[in-house]
Amino acid sequence: MVKSMYSHIGDAWKKPSEGYVKDLKWERMIEWRHEQSFVRVERPLRLDRARALGYKAKQGFAIVRAKVRKGSLRKHTIKGGRRAKRKGIKKITVGKNLQHISEERVAKRYPNMEVLGSYWIGEDGKRKFYEVILVDPHHPVIKSDPKINWICEPQHKKRVYRGLTSAGKKSRGLRNKGKGAEKVR
Repeated sequence: MVKSMYSHIGDAWKKPSEGYVKDLKWERMIEWRHEQSFVRVERPLRLDRARALGYKAKQGFAIVRAKVRKGSLRKHTIKGGRRAKRKGIKKITVGKNLQHISEERVAKRYPNMEVLGSYWIGEDGKRKFYEVILVDPHHPVIKSDPKINWICEPQHKKRVYRGLTSAGKKSRGLRNKGKGAEKVR
């Protein structure tokens, strides 16, 4: 059976620490560390994931590379008198995952566009990098495309802030089929 180009790209990204992706990722990380937190890129790095999320190489679509810090919630230390256990600094985590946070920050940066989805492209010791797919709902090409013009309707405004993207649904716990959820009889 003949494999498609997208399946070859997907296989290479399943283990990014091996093969040609490893060398490319190493060089890219050096550049990305010194860039801004949000950089608009010309084309997606992982074409298979972008196409699976609905990306098309046409007008009205944009790709933004987002950089977010890794780790749990960092809180300032308390100066008042408490025993160390009750300070409430360590082991406090945010309710959202970092991918959802990066989508929200990109949406805030580009207020005229809607977030379609995002995917992981790399991480180092301090940061995680995601590519976020944006769609302009007011663009005539998007309005005339029957596969994506659903995003032009008013009920899909600001969908990232309501947790309606894939990463948002995951952080809300809507993606684990049966795991952790009790069955109602």
